[in-house]
Amino acid sequence: MNVWASVISLETDSRAVVRFYNKRGTAEQWIKEGKQAVKMTRLSCHRFRSNEVRLWLSLIAYNLGNLWRRLVLPRKIENWSPTSLQQRLVKTGGRLIKHARYYWLLLAESHLTGRLFGSVVRRIGALKVATG
Repeated sequence: MNVWASVISLETDSRAVVRFYNKRGTAEQWIKEGKQAVKMTRLSCHRFRSNEVRLWLSLIAYNLGNLWRRLVLPRKIENWSPTSLQQRLVKTGGRLIKHARYYWLLLAESHLTGRLFGSVVRRIGALKVATG
C-alpha cells in the first residue's frame, strides 16, 4: 500500500492527518540530526554488543546536547541544530595558557565570541543543582 492510499483510507479529519504527518516529519528531522551530529548510524564494530554500546553512547550524547541547548544557550543561538552547535561551539579552536597563579583560555572567535561564551557560562552557573 502506498502512502497516498493509507492517507485516503484514514477515516479522520483532514487537519488530524496533517498533524500526524507533521509529527512524523519532526521525528524524521530528529533522526537526521542524530545521524549528522553524533554519527548515530556509525556502527562499524564486528560484534552486535559493541554496536549497541556505540548507539547508546550516541543517543546519550544527542540527548545531552539537546538538554544543553534548552537550558543554557542564549536566545540568539537556541535554535541551532546539534550539528551547528558541534561545529561552531564545541569544535572551536583554542589554547590554554598556564601562569603561576591562573589560567587563560584563548578561543578562536569565528562563531564563539567572548560575549556569547560568557553568556553560556553565566547560564550554566545559574542552573540549580539537584540535591538528594
